[in-house]
Amino acid sequence: MKQRRITIADVAEALGVTKGTVSRALNGYSDIADGTRLRVEKKAKELGYRPLSHAQAIRTGRVRSIGLVLQINAHDAQRPFLADFLAGVTKGASDKAWTLTVATSTSASDTQETLRRLVEERKADGFILPRTFRHDDRAALLKRMEVPFVLYGRTKDMSECPSYDILGENAIQEAVLRLVSFGHKRIGYINGGLEYNYSYVRASGYRSGLAKAGLEYDPMLVQEDAVTTVQGQAAGERLLAQQNPPTAIICAVDMVALGLYQAIRAFGLEPGRDVSVIGYDGIPEGAYAQPPLTTFSVDNRRAGERLAELLIARIRDGYSEDLIEFDSARLVARASDGPPSWRLIQH
Repeated sequence: MKQRRITIADVAEALGVTKGTVSRALNGYSDIADGTRLRVEKKAKELGYRPLSHAQAIRTGRVRSIGLVLQINAHDAQRPFLADFLAGVTKGASDKAWTLTVATSTSASDTQETLRRLVEERKADGFILPRTFRHDDRAALLKRMEVPFVLYGRTKDMSECPSYDILGENAIQEAVLRLVSFGHKRIGYINGGLEYNYSYVRASGYRSGLAKAGLEYDPMLVQEDAVTTVQGQAAGERLLAQQNPPTAIICAVDMVALGLYQAIRAFGLEPGRDVSVIGYDGIPEGAYAQPPLTTFSVDNRRAGERLAELLIARIRDGYSEDLIEFDSARLVARASDGPPSWRLIQH
């Protein structure tokens, strides 16, 4: 026999409240207290209540779906971290009885058109914008269209921009101070793509780390705009070809650090022994590199979950400064950094 569908009336009866209270709580009305909303959501989940999406869309104007557009031609579009990130977003959405709509694009202009189409076709109530740019046209577009969004990262103009970001500047500063504690004085830095906002954030951490250690900033020790292993190798070769090369190098992204390994070996040196290397991202390949890469790891599953929760709150209640959150990267100390090599100092 077919099991009877759980209704709003069943949830209301179980809680001893009116059907109107349950309906307004599940649809995110601001006149319902957070405590009541959480109690209703919990009981609805326990009982197995599922709203009729088409009826709810007519009543509230929402389809209860989070949108995400992935640009597949990006340098790391297929990175393994994407699975964890999507798992987090899906969990954050499903815990609130929402769904996730994912689309792909092949260029920045295609991303803009895809966002417009999803809005016009009412496929999503708001969007997560990953990998933020210094000047983010996606955020500007959604602001003009008055469509809710949340950034995974920051951008230069943060006015009315809900966001969740990792404090990459703190991680890079910690990397500098860690190397200084080993005895390094010439610490190089290879920055990421300059169109991305994270590059400006992490570069500021490099400078602040040097300042805290009492070391002067030397532009000769810095390379910019590297995001792939090939670019990492080229940047590393330029740094190591100097008359007085760095004894340690920090990379804004792990893929660049793995390219740097190749540059170090091209000079007859060994990563970790002759040149210390620290990366950022915590990609799986770093653990299996030789030597295993010291890096700062990011919990992308948690990031995805919190972004979904923040976006749903933004859609329900509008923008507030409470919708800006920061988290920290975690140092994963391995074998690629240590005291400076006398071999390189005497180079």
